[in-house]
Amino acid sequence: MGHHRKIEIMDTTLRDGEQTSGVSFLPSEKLQIAKLLLDEMKVDRIEVASARVSEGEMEGVKRITQWAAEKGYLDRVEVLGFVDTPDSINWIKEAGGKVLNLLTKGSLNHLTHQLRKTPEQHFKDIERSVLYARENGISVNVYLEDWSNGMRNSMNYTMDLIGVLVQLQVRRIMLPDTLGLLNPREVSHFLKLITSEYPDTHFDFHAHNDYDLSVANVLEAIYNGVGGIHTTVNGLGERAGNAPLESVIAVLKDFTDFKLNVKENKIYRVSKLVEQFSGQHIPANKPVVGENVFTQTAGIHADGDNKKNLYFNDLLPERFGRQRKYALGKTSGKANIVKNLQELGISLEPDELTKVTQRIIELGDKKERVTTEDLPYIISDVLQNNSISHDIFIEGYNLSHSKGLRPTVQLKININGESYEEGSSGDGQYDAFMKALKKIYKSLNKELPVLTNYSVTIPPGGKTDAFVETVITWDFGRIFKTKGLDSDQTVAALKATEKMLNIIEKIKKTEPGIGTHPDENPELDKKNFYGNEYSAIAG
Repeated sequence: MGHHRKIEIMDTTLRDGEQTSGVSFLPSEKLQIAKLLLDEMKVDRIEVASARVSEGEMEGVKRITQWAAEKGYLDRVEVLGFVDTPDSINWIKEAGGKVLNLLTKGSLNHLTHQLRKTPEQHFKDIERSVLYARENGISVNVYLEDWSNGMRNSMNYTMDLIGVLVQLQVRRIMLPDTLGLLNPREVSHFLKLITSEYPDTHFDFHAHNDYDLSVANVLEAIYNGVGGIHTTVNGLGERAGNAPLESVIAVLKDFTDFKLNVKENKIYRVSKLVEQFSGQHIPANKPVVGENVFTQTAGIHADGDNKKNLYFNDLLPERFGRQRKYALGKTSGKANIVKNLQELGISLEPDELTKVTQRIIELGDKKERVTTEDLPYIISDVLQNNSISHDIFIEGYNLSHSKGLRPTVQLKININGESYEEGSSGDGQYDAFMKALKKIYKSLNKELPVLTNYSVTIPPGGKTDAFVETVITWDFGRIFKTKGLDSDQTVAALKATEKMLNIIEKIKKTEPGIGTHPDENPELDKKNFYGNEYSAIAG
């Protein structure tokens, strides 16, 4: 095959990345991420959803396929579907999709114990799905779920399945290490077997990072004839995540001669935006995109840098599009703000753009500097505000904090047009606020979620006049996060809480019977509420 073949990058941040615990993207955030990946970064393909999951999911997919159709990208947008002819295929068709990634059983173990079918039955069902998809103008790639276990424990079955798929002439055969249990030697051994038997078939490799081997396994897969790699931005994904897009690109560019379409200088922006939308913080020491990666502090290194770059490698920050900040503010005007959004590769809907601009000007009134590094925080805040109804809002508050006395809060809140007032003291200002809120809710016989996590972030480069972003995780029979952005930490937390109050109202309307006790309602499985716009308020 020669070392100059092109490697396809298929990014599954919007499908597999959304399996990360507590992460689900709003439809508007999904569209943003899809645009950035296909238009800015030029990844070859994206997988955007699982068929039949929820109404919210359908809306997210429709937004992406409508945009992709206008751009001529429809064959690059993929949806995971099941061997359930005709349901998944009809769902994809309704959502405007053109590519089905069909999930089949890649190990005998899964087939026997999950589907309780014989290989012959399963192969027949797969054939029906593939033919039905083709009749409906949908092209097919096929996943072999649990492929790595299949190769270890039921190789004859797994090789037979590959044979069947090659006969059916599906477009790509996708080999996932579903449980992240392979090491590079096994990857090399199994893929050599498969690609030498079927040298003309396109195989994709899909790595998970349970042992921190995903990128090493990807490299072996490439060396052994694979034509495509699946990634997620920042390595999002369930358990330890998937192979991170940023690392895979750096490794393929620096250690192989294969061609890639991807524009690596867009990596940093996409990474920061996904960090914001997902609420999953990037560790400071994460390769390629972490904050520490480009700062040398050790004296011996600084000395070495002066002496012929002794401590220097190829991972220069500029390569991945890390640039320092410009200041934005009320004086910078709309054109400057639009220009900075374009630099980030963000094209918002007109109403969203107006709101982002307003928000920057408002914040510029409170604080001297709004920088480009603050932008992802602001955009994320505006998109989230845009997608929540505001039937409940804080009308007024008085926070007092004095030395030697417990903080007290006087709170006035408007719930569906009625005002309620209550005061309380507490261990801190936010605690006092929550106690006052609980009094109001108790008097109305309303339930509040359990607060399970509370984190405060200051955007990078923050001075004392910086914003504070507060992300609160709530458990209301399901886990979701809300965030607030303000120059005052307590006010940021109040904003996050106000969003939560509106979300639980919506949850109660759409799903009677849900409260703070998931055990009482076991069928509320994670999958069922995935992608609904209110749980989609991840981070």
